[in-house]
Amino acid sequence: MNLRYIKHIIPAAALVVAGMSSCTGDLDVTPIDPNSTMVPDEVALYAKCYSNMALQGQGGANGDCDIDGLDGGTAGFVRQLFNSNELTTDEAICAWGDPGIPAFNYNQYDASHPMLQGFYYRLYTGISYCNHYLEVCAGVDATREAEIRFLRALYYFHLMDAFGNVPFATRLMSESPQQIQRADLFKWIESELLDVKDKMMAPAARKDTDSGYGRADQDAANLLLARMYLNAEVYTGAARWAEAKEYAEKVINGPHKLWTTGMNGWSAYQMLFMGDNGSSGASQEAILPLLQDGVKTTAWCTSLFLMASTWRSEMDLDNNYGSSEFWGGNRARSQLVQKFFPNNDAPQASPMDMAIAAGDDRALFFGIERELKVSTPGEFASGYSVCKFRNTYAGSGSPHNSQFPDADFFLMRSAEAYLIAAEADARINGGTTTATGAGYINALRQRAHTSTLSTYSLGQILDERSRELYFEGFRRTDLIRYGYFGGDKSGQYLWEWKAGAENGASFPEFRNLFALPSEDVNANPNLKQNPGY
Repeated sequence: MNLRYIKHIIPAAALVVAGMSSCTGDLDVTPIDPNSTMVPDEVALYAKCYSNMALQGQGGANGDCDIDGLDGGTAGFVRQLFNSNELTTDEAICAWGDPGIPAFNYNQYDASHPMLQGFYYRLYTGISYCNHYLEVCAGVDATREAEIRFLRALYYFHLMDAFGNVPFATRLMSESPQQIQRADLFKWIESELLDVKDKMMAPAARKDTDSGYGRADQDAANLLLARMYLNAEVYTGAARWAEAKEYAEKVINGPHKLWTTGMNGWSAYQMLFMGDNGSSGASQEAILPLLQDGVKTTAWCTSLFLMASTWRSEMDLDNNYGSSEFWGGNRARSQLVQKFFPNNDAPQASPMDMAIAAGDDRALFFGIERELKVSTPGEFASGYSVCKFRNTYAGSGSPHNSQFPDADFFLMRSAEAYLIAAEADARINGGTTTATGAGYINALRQRAHTSTLSTYSLGQILDERSRELYFEGFRRTDLIRYGYFGGDKSGQYLWEWKAGAENGASFPEFRNLFALPSEDVNANPNLKQNPGY
């Protein structure tokens, strides 16, 4: 089954959108005719559990949002994954003045933040769909049932990471759900993943013409476990480095190999984020791609957001960007560019020339007539732009639509496993990698055609994570793990406009968690707000 062609087909029972409460009974359906029996469309409801991450609702980009009272941009999964985990860090800053954006830029969010509210309710909407599927479709297909349990665990992972102690329910319910402690939620997610991973599809490198492309396989569970174990000390107070390395190596040794072959002048790294990444071969690295098609699936909140928000028309020097959308909002803080140019010698150049100057294929920045430092946060041309995402085709063919992209978003890809295994290796061995751990970093650096080392420190690994994963939604979690986000140690690493100060300032540790939305706290007597809010 190829989800690209069925994810827009939704069962009647799923047409009822989740409302503004974290776990509701909105998907319970009573037939108008008491003598009739409604039969759920199992395949379509299954697809809806996936499409919640890739689409904003039933009717495409201009249709209604699945979440009452919010537009598709505010409540889009990838859009708010980016905003909450990138704009709050040393990697990204946004020029827009939309409600919530300055608060992200300056680490000044609170319990009424509209975009965090959208992220929160999007995650719970996904959990409601999964719970509904598991109630009405239990026993229909064991493999798909295991996948839906995985997706529910993934949604809960993002809630645990962002909000800490959250409402918890594994069934649709009319009563207010209880609040679960972060460490207990970690244990539940871990238990779910360990139970379902061998019931999911066997891992395989797939293209968008292959059956199963877009579905989570066993390596999705392995990678999520590795990611959780890497951050276990933050979530539970107890480090789990050995398990992080173990499960990351399961992925490394599996079929989702790094994509290392460039095409028609495009580097292998660029091909991961291009319009034909599902068909060019780059998808062998994709463990969980969120599927996009410029005709069949349109959304403002997924791949188009990552592209259009980072591009403005003058950056399209070769008229080969692949979309007519240029929004000019998100760009790099100087600290990200300096990861590639530690001597502050980044040229005012095009992306291709920038990568050559950096000696690293991943340095995809636009610096023509730009200053490196973001001196004016509200001006898009203040700072270097990021040209990582585009709808251009690396191979034959052309975009299906001039506006909406075909580029799938690789929510999980195997490069992350290499970085997890290397960091866990270093932490196990006193802060420096063994030859094995260094080899994992070097595999990524060789793919990027840059120099390699025989060993790497934890600080070097953190920088390497930024070079490989920037703008993909990891940075806030990484900085928290290293102690550089909020708290006593946060003053040891400052970035421009951190905490609203031009040259950066520290901020309290309570901001390592986002506030639970005030609407949910007020509506649910079982919830206690996160400290500091």
